[in-house]
Amino acid sequence: MEKKDLKTLVIALLAGFSGAFIYKHVDGEKPNLFISNQNAPQVTSANYTAPSEKLSEDFVQASAISTQCVVFINTVATTNSSYNMFDWFFGGQQQNNQVVGSGSGVIYSQDGYIMTNNHVIEKAEVIEVVYNKRTYKAKVVGRDLNTDLAVLKIDATQLPAVKFANSNNVKIGEWVLAVGNPFNLNSTVTAGIVSAKARNINVVNSQFPLESFIQTDAAINPGNSGGALVNVKGELVGINTAILSRTGSYTGYGFAVPSDIVSKVVKDLIKYGEVQKAFTGVEVSEITSAVAEKLKLSDFSGVVVTYIQNQGAAEKAGLKKNDIILKLNDLEVNSKSTFEEYLSYYNPGDKVKIQYKSGNDIKDATLVLTNREGTTEILKHETFTSPTLGAVMETVSKVEKDKLGITAGGVRILKINQGLIRRLGISEGFIVTSINKVAINSPEEFADIVEKIRGKVVIEGITSNGVKGYYSFYF
Repeated sequence: MEKKDLKTLVIALLAGFSGAFIYKHVDGEKPNLFISNQNAPQVTSANYTAPSEKLSEDFVQASAISTQCVVFINTVATTNSSYNMFDWFFGGQQQNNQVVGSGSGVIYSQDGYIMTNNHVIEKAEVIEVVYNKRTYKAKVVGRDLNTDLAVLKIDATQLPAVKFANSNNVKIGEWVLAVGNPFNLNSTVTAGIVSAKARNINVVNSQFPLESFIQTDAAINPGNSGGALVNVKGELVGINTAILSRTGSYTGYGFAVPSDIVSKVVKDLIKYGEVQKAFTGVEVSEITSAVAEKLKLSDFSGVVVTYIQNQGAAEKAGLKKNDIILKLNDLEVNSKSTFEEYLSYYNPGDKVKIQYKSGNDIKDATLVLTNREGTTEILKHETFTSPTLGAVMETVSKVEKDKLGITAGGVRILKINQGLIRRLGISEGFIVTSINKVAINSPEEFADIVEKIRGKVVIEGITSNGVKGYYSFYF
């Protein structure tokens, strides 16, 4: 061996011995990279599970539980109008004057009650529920336009009902799974987090919309509507309802009705056929910089009263326009969505305590909540169908008439089929207040007059957008 090679070997051996010495006497033990303070328990290879592995296990378990509780919904509706691209965005296809749609549902009970979105089955004439490759005919038990929820019933037993979680306890940043049937792909599971709570995105089209959505970045697409949003235990935290998108497909924003609201709505629909919605007799809005400046407010706490119903619960308790509601039964209220969500848990006849600010004074009041007719009775939704007119109609509630300024009459055209109303061009949602200046107070009265009247006829009322209008024609 040459002298130069011997020198290189000696240096290498010395380096190796030096490294071993340093590892043994300086480092001693394997360092703990996860402990940030000296009193924390030591994490070792024996008791440490990588977060990704644990999360994967949670997702697998939650998926296995929740996919058993989600069903596929097929619908068929007849259309006499041109095809609407909105139908395509939500999974519809037009075939021979028929719109074929699809969506998702969640099993509420073992005996065949199914939860879904109202927009999934709204105009359907045929509704089918597919579960475990079996197809069931479904009937509509009830629907609620204010929350876009509906309940179906199929003839089945021993179904795996979903377990409800308390959506009030859901935290922003918490992992959730969306389970449904996007683009007819059965039992699809996507993962994401809760991005926000109490979101109001103005998609529910009703006189008293309740929007307090859970926002998630779990992928939700057409066909997911009516499906389940679950936590890592597989428990229901919401019903997937909407997406915020310019294309009709997922772009990062999905919204679900919180499970606490779902529970109240579904129970009422099954028991009464209608949600027993409770009213305070006020409308509120957010406190913005402009509102705070106008009302000379020192902070942005609470919500401002923008409307007081005449002789409603709030007026009777002493509240006035521009008062600031701070708490509802000791729960802080800082948004319109939160206020309406808290209120949605109650029934007509319940008492709630309101803390509010009037001027510079903090006051307390107890409100007795009422129903849409201003009483505390249990109400059932009643409609009247006229085969001759080809329309389904209802009497407008007292609460809604007060809000719209209707002093006499009030009959809403709920649904239009083949018949005289369609030929006259009257639109769905139109509220008839009078015919030839005579107030119309019931659907039966409206049908009787229209079927018999001759000559010039002027039907006055209010459009679904709240604008006064009229139809004029000769019989």
